[in-house]
Amino acid sequence: MWRSEAGAPVVGNSAYANLPAMTDFTGKVGLVTGGTRGIGLGIAQEIVARGGSVCITARKPDELEEAVRTLDPDGAGVAIAARGSADDETHQQEAIEQAVSTFGRLDFLVNNAAVNPYFGPTIDADLGAVRKILEVNVTAVLAWTQQAWRAWMKDNGGAVVNVASVGGLRAGGPLGAYGTSKAALIHLTKQLASELAPGVRVNAIAPAVVKTKFARALYENREEQVAAGYPLKRLGTPDDTAKLAAFLLSDDASWITGITVPIDGGGTLAGAV
Repeated sequence: MWRSEAGAPVVGNSAYANLPAMTDFTGKVGLVTGGTRGIGLGIAQEIVARGGSVCITARKPDELEEAVRTLDPDGAGVAIAARGSADDETHQQEAIEQAVSTFGRLDFLVNNAAVNPYFGPTIDADLGAVRKILEVNVTAVLAWTQQAWRAWMKDNGGAVVNVASVGGLRAGGPLGAYGTSKAALIHLTKQLASELAPGVRVNAIAPAVVKTKFARALYENREEQVAAGYPLKRLGTPDDTAKLAAFLLSDDASWITGITVPIDGGGTLAGAV
């Protein structure tokens, strides 16, 4: 039984009435790569909805402008954008510096940006495409984390969430090169978690098919058929993944690091993904 500061027992929901909300991000700042749509935009929206501020990155200026308006419709200054390619070292440094100089801190890093320029058997994959996949989906994640560590987190702590994939947990299908990159990302998550503890926690989420533009080739014109393979009988949404990412960023997850959480509607349980 929980007791109040005065020592009196408190029962029911009132036991938590005076405790701080650990998922309140007021005063916290995050940077989300690939934050203009889909999973990345959903996570950025969740950070802002919980009282935080965010810097989003992407390549297209029009999409960045639209996303900032979505995140900050009243012009309150809670969202900014940095344009560039996720695997560009100059862009990485400038974006991190922009976030810290604008908001004065950087508590969260969400490595969401990813590419998949090849769909088909891995044995036939163009090696240039494979190199690009690994550069953006793995090497750039390490680079972004290095920049965030050096600029703020080394001295002040923080939390990192990497967006992996159930494709990194199993083999098969036409996304082998992409899945290989996500398997590497899952291991990188563990490695960084071990190195950056105790001040910085590093975790990952591994979505199955989420209804985004990036994944539409996997479900377009056959959504019901694809969803039927999941025990929960629906595809994921950006809001689903955003809630999980926010939990892992929050102090509610303060004793969790180095894990990858599948978010898949039960798909791995059923063998659907």
